[in-house]
Amino acid sequence: MKKYIIIAIAALAALSCAPKQSDITVSGLDPANFADTVGGQPLALYVLKNDAGMEVCITNFGGRIVSIAVPDRAGVMRDVVLGFDRIADYYPENNDSNFGAVIGRYGNRINQGQITIDDVTYQLPRNNYGHCLHGGPDGWHYRIFEVVEADASHVKLALESPDGDAGFPGTVKATVTYTLTSDNALDLAYEATTDAPTVINLTNHSYFNLSGDPANHTILDDELMINASGFTPIDETFMTSGEIAPVEGTPFDFRKPNLIGERIEADDQQLRNGHGYDHNWVLDTEGDITKVAAELYCPVSGIDMKVYTVEPGLQVYVGNFLNGSVRGKKGVAYEIRTAICMETQHYPDSPNKHQWPSVVLRPGETYRSHAIYAFSVK
Repeated sequence: MKKYIIIAIAALAALSCAPKQSDITVSGLDPANFADTVGGQPLALYVLKNDAGMEVCITNFGGRIVSIAVPDRAGVMRDVVLGFDRIADYYPENNDSNFGAVIGRYGNRINQGQITIDDVTYQLPRNNYGHCLHGGPDGWHYRIFEVVEADASHVKLALESPDGDAGFPGTVKATVTYTLTSDNALDLAYEATTDAPTVINLTNHSYFNLSGDPANHTILDDELMINASGFTPIDETFMTSGEIAPVEGTPFDFRKPNLIGERIEADDQQLRNGHGYDHNWVLDTEGDITKVAAELYCPVSGIDMKVYTVEPGLQVYVGNFLNGSVRGKKGVAYEIRTAICMETQHYPDSPNKHQWPSVVLRPGETYRSHAIYAFSVK
């Protein structure tokens, strides 16, 4: 009986923290447009705020960041991520997107969708050039997360992925906690356990445009710094070769701030393979979350974003495949290179590249990952 009382109290607490469905957010969202029930599971918009005026809106559908409103150099609030105005637009039957989502079980690509653990080979979905991308077509970005904690400063989401889910072995229980700090940083903390050996590599797939105006500004004139002296080259199917190549003397050297668009059209095979930048950088931060892994600055708004992580890699994708066919918040058509993704991660295809840091999770272990996106103005 005590167990059921505790569960009931927890459920009531979560409901008490659920947002009112009538308050328009700073970013212009109507929470009523995010209230729905799918398969008996409730969906809502959770709004985080701090005393500095920053606001983050999250839905438990895919654990998605829907908006991040931060002040620009003039104090005007700007929504700096792409997304939609209503929950229905996130459903796969309406838009095939991963805007703002938790990516699992494995962010990025796995070669031919195959992994081998303890001499047992598992076949995963092959949904991108013959490879498994972002956990397959029914990855965690389309799952409904349980809201286990929620208040004005944080929301904790949980998901159970059963054994055999998308071909992955083991039942995985995972949580992601979004915390908005007093100094305008969004903190993402991931944890996961398993009852059988498996692989895991979680990340967030937010598309950033720090101008807050993707209708009129791409990210090509933004300044990017990546604290990495190496990157992992890819072939024309976006699959890593197993090599770690130096950035020195290439268009991939962002150790000092450079405009994103300055070298993106250079005569370089890797840029051709990726249709621009869509690569994993090997960070020099050595897992130290106090060191800046990357920094993005928009001269239009004056907004600066620093990325910190314990992960060894950072996938940087500059919206090469956006083409205006998707209309997002306020009806804006998302054109090519109107946003940049900065996904903290282990390297792509690490399960098949044993020379790289391992992504195997075993029973009795706890997977932990941590990333911070810190905002300020210059």
